[in-house]
Amino acid sequence: MSSFSLNAAARAALSPQEYRTLFERIVASGEPYGPPGGGYGADYTKLNLARTRRIEKTLKVLPEVQTALEGLAPQTWLVITEPWCGDSAQNLPVLQRLAETAPSVELRIALRDQDTSLIDRFLTNGARSIPKLIAFDPTTEEVLFMWGPRPIAAHELVMANKTKPSDEQLSKDALAEALHRWYHVNGGLDVQREVAEHLV
Repeated sequence: MSSFSLNAAARAALSPQEYRTLFERIVASGEPYGPPGGGYGADYTKLNLARTRRIEKTLKVLPEVQTALEGLAPQTWLVITEPWCGDSAQNLPVLQRLAETAPSVELRIALRDQDTSLIDRFLTNGARSIPKLIAFDPTTEEVLFMWGPRPIAAHELVMANKTKPSDEQLSKDALAEALHRWYHVNGGLDVQREVAEHLV
């Protein structure tokens, strides 16, 4: 049995353009697409594509983040995600723009559900949460930092709801609405700042 290699995982993953082509093809098919047993309808994935496009049109990289990105040593950013993921629709476009801003960063995108052995090496509190960014040195395969699945403030919003008595918790749909409202107001700023904290 061969040992695990981050470089091999990155080579097997998709380029940003390949991922986008797949995303658009899934939406154009009109077929439901989601995790096993997830019950995600075609409309949800279509909404995710719209969210992605909005972020792409409105996102501006912060000057201090751009400066940090331009001076980076070579590294690979491997993002594990899926088109059905609402958090990914909000966060992946930001990560992609940051990678595009950094001359020395190569971005690769792996589908979580295609081979769960990859995400199982990078669980978040025991869960296969996405999107998950693993930044590593392509020469040594040393993991430089990880980020995901969502900004700290967004995570706190979700966790605060879980800690409420069951009769006071927001429904799944109401929580999703509140979360995406937070994303809309924040406009990708927290993702930029949190990633930038690792860029040393």
